[in-house]
Amino acid sequence: MRLLSSVAAIAVLTLAAPVLASPAVAQQAAPAAAPDEEAGSPDEAAFEARAEAFGKSMEAMSAEMEAAATQADKAKAATDLAAIQARYDSEAASFAAEVQTFALAQGAPAEQVAAAVEQIKSVPAMVRAEIAAKTAPAPQ
Repeated sequence: MRLLSSVAAIAVLTLAAPVLASPAVAQQAAPAAAPDEEAGSPDEAAFEARAEAFGKSMEAMSAEMEAAATQADKAKAATDLAAIQARYDSEAASFAAEVQTFALAQGAPAEQVAAAVEQIKSVPAMVRAEIAAKTAPAPQ
């Protein structure tokens, strides 16, 4: 289902946001619109807009986390990362509930929806872990 693929793409793009920030990479990564794609219903268009807004919010979260993680005081960085994640966890849970409602109404298989919902809920934690790992001091 296209919707679930879009949601998975949002999660992946959120994790890859720092890399995609490069103009050359962003140009290559931008998918071309499928000419044979059907026009969706107004509900689908509204949901796509909400998904885009969620993606932008996750990009903002990633940028906040990147800035927090680069602090010299690593204890403060860890505290700030946890606080940032906590702020965005509720948004991810809310969007996941919207995905679940919309996808089930569209007839998506419950197992597939459940997997997508869990993936969406975990985006803030995944981004935090990725950034923490990237900014961790090298082992000596």
